[in-house]
Formats: sequence, C-alpha cells, structure tokens
Amino acid sequence: MTRTSSAPAVTRISSAPLRSPVAALLAVLLAASGVLLGAGGAQAAGYRYWSFWEGDGKSWAYATQGPSLVRPDDGTVQGFRFAVSEDSADADRPRHAPDFAAICADTPAKGGAKRVALVIDPGTAEDAPAGEKPPALRTACAQVAPDASSAEALASVAKPLRYDSSAMICAISGYPKSGCGEQVSGDGSKKDGSGKPTDDAPASASASASSAPAADDGGSGGGPSAGLLLGIGAVLLLGIAAVFQARRRR
Repeated sequence: MTRTSSAPAVTRISSAPLRSPVAALLAVLLAASGVLLGAGGAQAAGYRYWSFWEGDGKSWAYATQGPSLVRPDDGTVQGFRFAVSEDSADADRPRHAPDFAAICADTPAKGGAKRVALVIDPGTAEDAPAGEKPPALRTACAQVAPDASSAEALASVAKPLRYDSSAMICAISGYPKSGCGEQVSGDGSKKDGSGKPTDDAPASASASASSAPAADDGGSGGGPSAGLLLGIGAVLLLGIAAVFQARRRR
C-alpha cells in the first residue's frame, strides 16, 4: 500500500511583488531628492551693485552706513567696488590698498578743507552688465569741505554719478550705463530681464545707498540651504523606514 504524506504543503510567497513597490518607492525618493537639490542650486543668486568700504590703512571693512550718511575725517580712505555678490559676507573688496599717503601724496593739505582718499574699482568683466566693459580701477584724493559726506567727496572726483529714487548709488563716472542693484542668477544673467531692481532687492541697499543684501538664513555659499538638506534627509529616512517595515511583513 502506498503511503501518502499528510504534511501540509508549504506555500512559498514570492518576494517579487514586494520588491517592486519598494524599488519604485526608492526611485521616487531619489528623484525627489534630485529635484530638491536642483532647486537649491537654482536659487543661488546675487546682486550687481556698488559696495562701499572703509579702509584702516591696511585692510578694508564693509561700511555699515551709506556714503550719504558718513562724514569722513581728514586722512580717511574709502573704497567703492562694483561686483556681483549675495551679501556683505561675500562681497568683493576694492583691489587696491587703502593707503592714504600714497593716494593723496600730490594733494597738499589746505586750511578749511579735508582730504579723503578714494579707491574706485569698477570690478571685472565677469561682473559687468551685458554689453559693457568696466573702466580701469583708479584712485583719487578728494579735497572737500570739512563737513562733506563721503557721497559729496565721491561726486567731486567721479562725476557723473547716478542714483535711484531711494538714494542707492547706481553708477560712478557713468558706469554702468544702466541697471541698479538688480538681482542676477548664478551665471550672472538678470533674473527680471530689466535694468531695474527686482521687487525683492535688498531694502538695506537702498537705505544705506550701497549695502549688500542681508545674508540668507540658509547660508550664503550658493548651495542648498540647511532647511533644504534637512528636508531631503527626512524624505530619505521615511523611505528607509518604509523598506524595513515592508521586510518585516514578509
């Protein structure tokens, strides 16, 4: 007599149906991370403007007030630099030493007047607006009234000056011909396509007549912000958790 086994048949569940949703989930998460990272990179931008600097004889410090508000003393050195930067932390300094003795060597002191040494640096071709070429860097010794502001000292040696309606310096010695503190993308092209500041141009730039935008909370390095990276990390963690949960159910 033939004996038949009474052991129940073992049903094997294929893992293929499980792996497919998990793989799809991971693919979606990776794609989302790529989009977020790309968005973070696309947000990198700066402003094209004249920044205002104060020299101490050896180095430059970003001015905390605009040139129309500062009343420099005799023997002061001040600088103006045209460039594209995100904020005051990464703004380009004038490319000339703040040396009062050298700049004003040929301008003797005179009673009833003060001397202010100025470094006017139009920057590089890389930061120039489309179709324009920056003039050469130059220095000048302004001899002005004792109560003259930095803006008045600049006007005495670097006309024509151009300002916008909020007293922001737009051009020194006619450069650039157009534009004023406009926001530009990471490749140096204008975001708004006009020569006017965008709606989100820094208020501080207008108020101080030559200030960079405040540093972004996410950092000024041009890469993804801390919040963006945290969001990507949270998405990936959720994906990993989903994978482990799916394996436990197998």
